[in-house]
Amino acid sequence: MKQIVIGGKKVSNVALGIMRMDALDTDAATKVIETAVDNGVNFIDTADIYGGGKSDLVFRDALAKSSVSRDDLWIQSKVGIQNGNDDGSGKPYGNRYNFSKQHIIDAVNHELESLNLDYLDSVLLHRPDPLMEPDKIAEAFDELQTAGKVRHFGVSNFNPMQFEMLQRAVSQKLMFNQLQFGIMHSNMIDFGMHTNMQDDRGVDHDGQFLEYSRIHDIVIQAWSPYQWGNFNGPFVDNPKFPELNKKMQELADQYGVTKNAIATAWILRHPAKFQVLVGSMNPQHIKESLAGSDVELTGQEWYDVYYAAGNDMP
Repeated sequence: MKQIVIGGKKVSNVALGIMRMDALDTDAATKVIETAVDNGVNFIDTADIYGGGKSDLVFRDALAKSSVSRDDLWIQSKVGIQNGNDDGSGKPYGNRYNFSKQHIIDAVNHELESLNLDYLDSVLLHRPDPLMEPDKIAEAFDELQTAGKVRHFGVSNFNPMQFEMLQRAVSQKLMFNQLQFGIMHSNMIDFGMHTNMQDDRGVDHDGQFLEYSRIHDIVIQAWSPYQWGNFNGPFVDNPKFPELNKKMQELADQYGVTKNAIATAWILRHPAKFQVLVGSMNPQHIKESLAGSDVELTGQEWYDVYYAAGNDMP
C-alpha cells in the first residue's frame, strides 16, 4: 500500500469509507476494519449523517472489538448537514446545510461521543453552505483545535473560490477537498482536455479544482470512485460498458489483479495528490480495490482506459 504525507503523518493513499457500515453487525464490521488495516489502510472516513448516525456507532463497537489500535488510525469525519423539521408525516423536510459556529462545535462534540474518541484527526465541512460566514467558521475551528478535539480541517465538494474564501479566514491550512472522481466521473479531466472547445465536455463543473489542488498541495479525496454518474451504480462488470470492462480485464490479467484494482490504479496514476475512498463493506471487494494502490499504469494504459470509457481527445 502506497502512502502520502498529510500533516507530517504517512497515511494510505486508499482510505476506508464507512457510510454503509450501519447495515453490518459488530462482527461483520470488525472483519471489514481488520481486512482494510491488514491490507495497509490506516485512514477511516465517516460523517455524522451516515446511516442516520448508526454507522459511527457500529464502527465504534467494531473498533473496540478489533485488534486495531485507534492510535494507528487517522479518523476523519464530516459535519454541516442538518435535518430539518418534521411535518408530522414522519419524513423530515427542509434539510439544510448549517455552518454556524455553534452547529460545527456541537456536531464535532456529538461525533466524538458517538465514536468514543478523544479527538478527530480531521474534520471536513460537508458540502458548501451558501450562508457560510467564514469568520464564524474560523472561530469554531480555532476553538476545536485549541481544545485538542480536531487536529486538521478540510471541506467537501467546494469549488476553488469557495475554498479560497474560507482559507482566507481560517488560520489552519485546509488540507482536503472530497470530490467525486473516477473513470466514469472524470469531469475534472474532461474539461481540461476540452478547453476552448464548444462541446459538452468543455463545460466546467468543478471550477478547475484539479489544477487548483496541485498549485496549493491539497488532497483530493475521490468519493464513489467505482460509480458511473453520481449515484447510478458501479461500472465494473456493468453490461452498459462492455468496452471499458474488456480493457480493464486485459489490464487486470496483465497485472495479476482485478478490475476494481485497475479502477483504483487509474485514479492514483494521476499526478495530483489523490486519495481513493473505498466504501465497500465486502472484505473481498475491499482487498481487490486496495490492490490497485500498488499498480502503476503506464501513460498509454491510462489513456486506453479513458478512451474505453467513451471519452475522446479533441
